[in-house]
Amino acid sequence: MPHHSQNNHSKHLRRSLLLLAAGAAILGGLVACSPLGTLNALSPKGGAETTSDIAFGSDPRLKLDIYRPAKVGPGAPVVVFFYGGNWNSGERKDYAFVGRALASRGIVAVIPDYRLYPQVRYPDFLDDSAQAVAWAAKNIAGYGGDPKNLFVMGHSAGAYNAAMVALDGRWLGKQGTSPAALAGWIGLAGPYDFLPIENENVKPVFHFPNTPPESQPVNHLDGKKLPALLIAANNDKLVNPKRNTGGLAERLRGHGVPVTEVYYDGVTHTTLVGSIAAPLRGLAPTLDAIDQFVQKNASLSKVQAM
Repeated sequence: MPHHSQNNHSKHLRRSLLLLAAGAAILGGLVACSPLGTLNALSPKGGAETTSDIAFGSDPRLKLDIYRPAKVGPGAPVVVFFYGGNWNSGERKDYAFVGRALASRGIVAVIPDYRLYPQVRYPDFLDDSAQAVAWAAKNIAGYGGDPKNLFVMGHSAGAYNAAMVALDGRWLGKQGTSPAALAGWIGLAGPYDFLPIENENVKPVFHFPNTPPESQPVNHLDGKKLPALLIAANNDKLVNPKRNTGGLAERLRGHGVPVTEVYYDGVTHTTLVGSIAAPLRGLAPTLDAIDQFVQKNASLSKVQAM
């Protein structure tokens, strides 16, 4: 599996340490989804046009924001991004930096909210996630996106949502579509194999101790062979990267799925998603990896459609 390490030269090491300190200060509360206004304020806005508060469902929480490239014509690839937060916290507006970063690379980004515990439990937030993806497939052309080059992506709990939408056809099936409508999916530090549940905050979300085995992404490997990009931090103390990212990648490959698997040394579970933002990109080339994966598989999708 590819392994990417930080440059060991002293100059770059000092820079990385400074960036890590900044990342810890800015993103220290990310697991609890504390406000990320500082990071958003430091993220350039010039490359993105934003449309906010679009309803995609009847519940007041089911709204999304769209970030689209300012200078790219119609037909751009599309990424629907789900944030993390133990399925009990999070706000789409905290992740404007993700939308702006993707738009700066010519990608239309869709960032939805989804219902959280205690309002709902598994699997209701998966219905919400699938509903957001189905909305994008139907409507994103009106915002310059190509629905034939649609990807799902998430971080932490959001990576779980993305994985389930991409691997388990039940959720998109309920929306009248299927994972075959996707061009690929991207998971950042995702929990894909977490039974028995140890996190006390997550236990009630998944009906512990009666958590159904079908709730685990590793148990859904027989669908369309969607290309996958799985990124994790070697220093992840919250979601075991070997068991979750490594284990899912191995199982997917065993089913003939093309998987790109990347691990970074210079980030943690929380700063991995932060490294997408302009101020923290020196921590890891996360945005570059996402961009390359999307552009490669969007191109493949176009060739296959010809």
